[in-house]
This record gives sequence, structure tokens and C-alpha cells, in this order.
Amino acid sequence: MFEIVGLPPETAVGYRFTSVEIKEKAFRFDGIFIPDSVDKNIWFVEVQFQKRAEFYWEFIGEIFLYLSQYKPEHDWQAVAIFAKRSIEPEIPKQFRALFAGGHIERIYLDELPESESPSLGLVKLIVAPKKETIALAHQLADRVGQVDRERMIEFIETVLLYKFPQMSREEVEAMFTLGDLKKTRVYREAKLEGKLEGKLEGKLEGKLEGVKIGTQRGQVLGLKQFASKLLTRKFGKVTLKTVKRLEKLSAEQLQELAEAVLDFEKVADLDAWLKSRQ
Repeated sequence: MFEIVGLPPETAVGYRFTSVEIKEKAFRFDGIFIPDSVDKNIWFVEVQFQKRAEFYWEFIGEIFLYLSQYKPEHDWQAVAIFAKRSIEPEIPKQFRALFAGGHIERIYLDELPESESPSLGLVKLIVAPKKETIALAHQLADRVGQVDRERMIEFIETVLLYKFPQMSREEVEAMFTLGDLKKTRVYREAKLEGKLEGKLEGKLEGKLEGVKIGTQRGQVLGLKQFASKLLTRKFGKVTLKTVKRLEKLSAEQLQELAEAVLDFEKVADLDAWLKSRQ
């Protein structure tokens, strides 16, 4: 083989020739943009908010497994999106040519340039420090055009509910003017059902506890799913036992876990943390 590729036969010294069986692992992309014509590239997208040494091995493995199975006519590109530069693992030397050739781009959300784009504003809102979030939310709401205003306000409210789980939806809504709130689907549906509780520049009609309880339950469910995904990315598959232990955590504890998981180095750290909370 070495002679065939133009190298001296002595090159074979130090090698062991063998046949290896490759077992496939189940993969799922965060997202794929599939074009409608062959002159456009397929875009593979992966988002990472925790540092994982295996990230590039798995991401690039997913890409080539997809290409092998689907054999698309299109060329491809990929983007790895990190919350910040410090959580990006080292690029394995086996893949450096893919980066040098422009096939894979890297984006750091906390380094995005200032922009008037509402879409980029939403991204910056997600990764912004809590102390800056409220001001950014107001700035974003102020510069959104009337056409997209309702959808944007709803998205901002959702982001704030996840970042501030101790706040009720009514408190989040109170951050915006009454005029903005009345244009959102969230307000109209709650008003229609007669279940909206809270004060928005005075008392609004309806005071049933259902919306508040339902919102709190929805927040807890969302936090449980978020925590489970974080743990899966950190340690691989989450055991049924761990899932049951997550079920017992309050919204506040789930929020604490989402922050604490960044410092966990092994599953034992997670077990110790859960044990201290139960």
C-alpha cells in the first residue's frame, strides 16, 4: 500500500494492519437547513452551551453519517454555535482541514456585533447576563416594526420567563406597556378564557387562579425538559432514576441545577448535588 502511494516500503514499519468493525451510534442534529435546489448548500447546525470535549467528534460524525445515508446532490456547510468562546473544545487535528476549507464555521453568541436586526437582537437577549436582560428586552421591543410586533413581544416574554423563573407571567407582561400587551395572543387568549390574573396599569378583567397555576406548571415542565437536555449533553443518556429525581425538584431548584451543571465534571457530582436537595 505504501509503495502504491509513492512512499518507500520501510514506511510500513511501526504499523499494524487490521480490519475494524464500526458500530453506528444514534445521532440527532439540532437542525438542518435543506435547500430546494442543488445550487445551494445544505447547512448543518449545532448549538452548544456547555463545554464538551467530544463535541466536534460527534458533530462531524453526524454530518458524515448523514451524507453517507442520504447521499445528497448538494455540497454542504456547517455552523457550530457556542454561547461563548471559552466553552469551545479544541478542534481535533484530524478535522482541521474541514475548518481551513470553510466547510465548518464557528459562531460565539456573546461576540455578535451590534446590529439593528430584530433577529440578532433576540439571540443577544437569550445569552445576555440577567442584569442586562430587561433593558435589552425594552430596546428590542421598541425597535420592532408593527408587522412583527405581536410575535416579537410573545418571544421576548417567553425568554424572560425562562431566564427569570421566579417571576409570574403577569410580572413579565407588566414590563411592557398595556398597549403592547393587548396586541399579543397571550393576552387575548387569557382574556377570552376569563383566566387572566394580575395588574397591568390597574386591574384587568378576570381573576381566576387557573392561568397563574397553569403558567407555573408550564414553567416547571419546561425547566425539567431543559435540565434533562443539559444533562444529556453533559453526560450522555440520562437514566430513568435521574429523571425521577428531577421530577421532585422545584422550579427554583431546577434553575439552580441549570447553572450548577456547568461545574459538574462527572456523574458523581450530579448525584451529590441531587442528594443535597432531596
